[in-house]
Amino acid sequence: MKCPGQDMKYWKASAIFDAQCPKCNAIVEFYKDDTSRRCGNCGHRFVNPKMDFGCASYCPYAEQCLGALPEEFTGARDNLLKDKVAVEMKRFFQTDFKRIRQATAAAKLAENIGKVEGGNLAILLCAAYLHGTGPIAAQAILTKVGAGEQMIEEICELLSQNPTVQESDSLQAKIMHDVLTLLHFQEELKESLKTTTIVPQTDEMKLFTNSAKSLATSLTE
Repeated sequence: MKCPGQDMKYWKASAIFDAQCPKCNAIVEFYKDDTSRRCGNCGHRFVNPKMDFGCASYCPYAEQCLGALPEEFTGARDNLLKDKVAVEMKRFFQTDFKRIRQATAAAKLAENIGKVEGGNLAILLCAAYLHGTGPIAAQAILTKVGAGEQMIEEICELLSQNPTVQESDSLQAKIMHDVLTLLHFQEELKESLKTTTIVPQTDEMKLFTNSAKSLATSLTE
């Protein structure tokens, strides 16, 4: 059975359209299911400007249906997976809203630090969402949403090595360590405000990245 979106008998007139080559401005005809086409004038291959690659992040038949994604989309699939992981994380915790809130806060920290430090956001965000689920559940969720073996291995490694991160470890490991350290600091800070206990000090934390250190300082200002 063909996917209805790819079966030409369901197509409308707009399914075949012209696009301008970004190199020479020549007109290139596209079918809506073309992932890319080569310009007949200059030979430049460019992606279909109207194609939605979202289904490729979770569909097990994406490779057979779409073929190899263009080079500029090689990271798109992993990046889109983080949204699926966020949904599965909420399903896993169900009504444990504290855990859901903590996972969401961790993901926000991972995004803020990762952007500044140049980390792999897809890996970091998935790891942040899954940090409280446990290694078995994390691997099961990643498998369910269609993550590749290498991605699963990288995320699970990040989740397992956090307590023992050293200066010689990877940037990803350092960022993840800082994310979870700051998350714990935020929880302590909230608790201290509720109970009027001593506010925790940022200089007591071991942080590797400058952006995490800046965030820690801003939390107590």
